Amino acid sequence: MNAPDFLPSRLPAIEPTANASLEARLRHKIDHKTKPLGALGRLESLALQLGLIQQNENITLREPQMVVFAADHGIAAEGVSAYPQAVTVQMVGNMLAGGAAINVFARQHGFALQVVDAGVAADLPAHPQLLQHKIAHGTRNIRQEPAMTPTQAQAALQAGMSIVKNLPGNVVAFGEMGIANTSAAALLFARLAGVSVDDATGRGTGLDDTQLTHKRQVLAAALERHAGATQPLDVLAALGGFEIAMMAGAMLQAASERRVVLVDGFIAGAAALVARALSPSVQDYMVFCHQGDEHGHRLLLVHLKAQPLLALDLRLGEGTGALLAWPLVQSAANFLNEMASFESAGVSGKESA
Repeated sequence: MNAPDFLPSRLPAIEPTANASLEARLRHKIDHKTKPLGALGRLESLALQLGLIQQNENITLREPQMVVFAADHGIAAEGVSAYPQAVTVQMVGNMLAGGAAINVFARQHGFALQVVDAGVAADLPAHPQLLQHKIAHGTRNIRQEPAMTPTQAQAALQAGMSIVKNLPGNVVAFGEMGIANTSAAALLFARLAGVSVDDATGRGTGLDDTQLTHKRQVLAAALERHAGATQPLDVLAALGGFEIAMMAGAMLQAASERRVVLVDGFIAGAAALVARALSPSVQDYMVFCHQGDEHGHRLLLVHLKAQPLLALDLRLGEGTGALLAWPLVQSAANFLNEMASFESAGVSGKESA
C-alpha cells in the first residue's frame, strides 16, 4: 500500500490544540481558584486539556457517546486466547441484550451505546443498537498471511470515520470486543513502537504460563513474517484487526471535529497508536482513562507519554475503563466552570515571601 496516495485525500484534517494565549488564560483561571496552587493535581491538567480541545475557557460536555467495535481474528486459530472465537458473537449478543459490563456503566453514566459489527465471524441479526459495517468474517491468520488487504484496511478506517460523523455530542468513548484482539494489539504496539514481543504481549483473557509462552512464540513468528511492513497503513493491514482499524478511523474523525476522545485500555491504546502514526495531532484530543492490567499497557502509555486517570487493574476492555473515568472528566470541567476564584469569593490568596 502506498500511504501517501491515501492520506491527503482520505484522512480528516486535525488541528493541533496548542494555543499559547488561551493556555495562559486557562492556567491563570485554574491557578486563581480558591485552592492552593496545583492542589487539584491531575484534574488541573485535564481541565487545561479540555479547554484547549474546545478552544474555550468554559467547558461544555454534551451527549456523550459509547461505541463498541466488534470483530474476530484469524490468529485465534493458533490458540492464543483462553476462550474460543465463538465468544465474540455471544458477547455481542449480550451487549445488545443490555447485560454486559459496558451496558451497566453506560446506563449509570448516561452514555448512548452502539455496537458496531466491524468483522464478526458470523452474520448478526438486525438490532436497533447494532451498526452493520462488516469488512469480512474476521481477519486472516496473521501468522500465515496479512490480516487484511490494503483495501480492507482503508475501508475500516473510512467506516470508523463515517460512524463518528453521524454521532451527536462532543464526547465519544470507544470500546471493543474480539477474541484474540490482544494479539493484534500487541503486534501493532511491537512494530509501531519498536518494543519486543515479550514486552508487548500479556495474558489477554487469562492465559497460564505455558499458554503465554506459546502466544509469544506465535506472535514473534507473525512479526517476523511481516517484517517488511513498516509504514502505518502497511502495519495496520498486515497485523491489525478490523475493530482496531475502525476505532483508529473513529478517533481521527472525532479529533477533526474537536470532540473529547476517551481512550480505554490496551486495545484502544493500540488504535490510538495507529491513529497517532497517521496524524500526530490526534493525541491532543485523547484522554487516557486508565492503566489496565494487560502486560503491555503500561509500556504503551509510557511510549505515548500519556498519564492515565485511573489504575484499577482492569483487563476487560469493552470501553469499561473509559466510562469509569467519566466522573473525573466531568469534575475537571465543573471545577473550571463553577469553582470560585480568590477574587470573586473574597478569599485572601497566598502571601508573597
